[in-house]
Amino acid sequence: MPDRNDILDLYFMDARSKLIDIAAFLDRVDRHEGDTDFRHAAFLDAMEALKNPKGKSRAQAVLESLSDHTVEPIEAAGTKGAAGAYEG
Repeated sequence: MPDRNDILDLYFMDARSKLIDIAAFLDRVDRHEGDTDFRHAAFLDAMEALKNPKGKSRAQAVLESLSDHTVEPIEAAGTKGAAGAYEG
């Protein structure tokens, strides 16, 4: 059974790379002018869920923060593709 250091040895560099990618993405958004849409706010909310999962696993908290929790079906989809976050 691996211990915490084994997990760090296996996955740290990959997670570090993804964290740097996220920082670069946010820097790109910040460098440009204009308003953002719901996805930016949802991304920031997901980062907050990552920091404060409120009794859930971090993965579950982040996924739920980006998910549509409505139960009533909509009449028609507004776009052909997924946005990756719920515009509630």
